[in-house]
Amino acid sequence: MDRRALREALHAARVSDDYYWIEGVHEPRPTPVDYLFLRANEGGGWQVGAYERGAGEVIAVHGDEETACAHLLALLT
Repeated sequence: MDRRALREALHAARVSDDYYWIEGVHEPRPTPVDYLFLRANEGGGWQVGAYERGAGEVIAVHGDEETACAHLLALLT
């Protein structure tokens, strides 16, 4: 699963668009106050994390997009 397939899976599961942010695929405006995110890691790989109360916290860094997408899907469904 890549980021676009993840977006489709979350939509099919009826997960609210305000619950997540996926870099380059789903970046809601205005940005929700609290949400889970998937973004590229500066050192390579992908970050899954949470943005709450004005601060982001990385939960995990995955070496590939597929694993990171599966992690975010599991968190949201």
